Parts: sequence; structure tokens; C-alpha cells
Amino acid sequence: MAASGGWLPFDRFMAMALYEPGLGYYASESPKFGHLPKGRDGGGSDFVTAPELTPLFGQALARQVAQALQATGVDEVWEFGAGTGALAGQLLDALALLGQSPRQYTIVDLSGSLRERQRAALARHDGVVRWVDRLPETLAGVVVGNEVLDAMPVQLLARTGGVWHERGVGLDTAGALLWIDRPTQQRPPIDLPGDHDYLTEIHPQAEAFVRTVAERLQCGAAFFLDYGFPEAEYYHPQRHMGTLICHRAHRSDSDPLSDLGQKDITAHVNFTGIALAAQDAGMDVLGYTSQGRFLINCGLLELARDAGARENAMMQKLVNEHEMGELFKVLAMAPALCASGWVPIGFVAGDRTRRL
Repeated sequence: MAASGGWLPFDRFMAMALYEPGLGYYASESPKFGHLPKGRDGGGSDFVTAPELTPLFGQALARQVAQALQATGVDEVWEFGAGTGALAGQLLDALALLGQSPRQYTIVDLSGSLRERQRAALARHDGVVRWVDRLPETLAGVVVGNEVLDAMPVQLLARTGGVWHERGVGLDTAGALLWIDRPTQQRPPIDLPGDHDYLTEIHPQAEAFVRTVAERLQCGAAFFLDYGFPEAEYYHPQRHMGTLICHRAHRSDSDPLSDLGQKDITAHVNFTGIALAAQDAGMDVLGYTSQGRFLINCGLLELARDAGARENAMMQKLVNEHEMGELFKVLAMAPALCASGWVPIGFVAGDRTRRL
């Protein structure tokens, strides 16, 4: 903190809190993904993602991946932020049944502890799965990112008394963390009428990440699934408290300055900004819709017919509007040369691209 003049912009603070080696939340050995909250014994988890809810999620997504592999003529899948490895296992098992097994499945994950957990979970796919910690200069394949964009550091902008500030983190005289705002020329991507106090996020790191993927993806397609909104909803005048939130033991709070390294910090995704970043780098948007509609288009209900009562109950969480079905969205993109001549099955009904 002293080296930065006593003030860290929030995106740098968030990056350290999540990824600092040996200290950050994703750099620790503690369990993160699962159904049960953490207890005093250290077991349990902090939150659950769709692949942990039910393998039906990966089986439905695999139908979309299989179509994209065939339509674009590539034979590799790239997954970013693979968590426990559950989604990778579901995709690989389902793709084999569909006759579309990839030649290679590459996982890009910054967390060493999660990579070890993934290796154990995916041991049956040894020889197909590999791990890297950075993108090559060029790649060809189908890219999948489930709940990866929301974990990328964001900048905080606060309008106070009609004046815009960038919100950062400093120390008080007792050494405790506190918020410090500094005037800034930065603004949200759309004008916010009025001068009422307003707190929000901008996403330069997530947009830069997608731009890099778009620049290096020679052929194939990319599918990102996450919670978020199009720009007009993200920066609605009434959303004056932003979307930043923390997760620990299956509970949420809005204080990222407490319990550093012990909880997740996340923000919703501005899907309009992500789509524009991809387009600026030469990608075409193939579709945008809710997770519920996407999974149903991919045959989720058909897959659930032979599943048990528990799997069907979990499936409802994936598609119901008051659960994950509406808050979570799916955005599909492809290099312009690989985008023509096919329509992804996940968007054959209910496509919302025009709302971006």
C-alpha cells in the first residue's frame, strides 16, 4: 500500500485479494465449490456453480459444443477457469457419446490448487486433457467459459454530489482498510441522467481478456455463460449500488474489505461491453440469450426425462427465472470466417442479440 502512495484502485486490490500467490482466495487450498456451506471444521464450500448442481448442465452444453466443433472444423476445446473440473468431465463424457470427442481439451486456470483438484477429477481423461497458464499466440477450437468473466477484477466508479470518482482502497491511522475516492475522468459507457449518488463498475480487464481471445482465435467459436445484463440494464438509473458482491459459506455480503483471501469477490457482467470488445477484435456475435432458454434449446428437457427426481429438481434451478435461468446469460461469438453458414442450436429460439 505504501509503494502505491497509500491508495490502490479497486481492480488492483481485487486482483490481489483473489489471486495473490499464497494469500489470495483462489490461491488457497480451501474448498470453494460445492453444495454444503463451510463449517467450523473447515469442510464445505462457499458457493455452487451449475456443473456441481447436476451433470445435465454439461450434457446439454456438450450438444452445443459438438455442433460448434463440427460446424467450424476444429478438434480442440479450451476451457477457462475450470473450477473443480466437473464441467470438463461432463463435456468430455457427453462428447464421446455424441461421437465428437476432441483431440485435446485444454484448461487455462491460474489457481494451482484448483489445477491439482482438476487433475484428480479428470484422471480418466489422461492424455486428452492438458493444462496451461496462458494463451498461445494463436489457437483454433471451441472456447468455453462458465462463470469466469465475473471473477475478473473491476474498477469502481462512484458519483458523489454530482462528481465522478474512482473508488480505491487505503488505510486509516490504525492501519485498517477503508474506501478512498479520487476524482476521475472515467465514466460508465452510457450516460446516467441526474446527479444522484451512484456506484457502479466498469470492466476493462474482462473486455481486454475477450479481445485477446478474439485476436488469437483463428477458427472455432466461444461460449461464455455468466450472470449479468446488457448495458442498458446494467447501468439503469435505479441500480445505484452496483453489483459487487462477496460469497462465503453460501452467504453473500457487500464488504470486500473484510476477511481478505477468505471469500470470493465478484461483479455481474456487462454483456454489451463483452460483445463490443469481441467485435472490435474481429469476432461476430452468434447469439445472446438467457441460460434457461439456451439449455432448453440444447435439449435439456429431453436429457432430463431419464434422470431421477433429484436431477430434475436441480435442473429446475438451471432454468427457472427466479433461480439461475434468467439472471445467467449465454453469449456466443466466432471469428468472422467461421461464423457464417450455421446457427448455434442454443439460440434457435429466444435470441436476444438485438437487446445488446
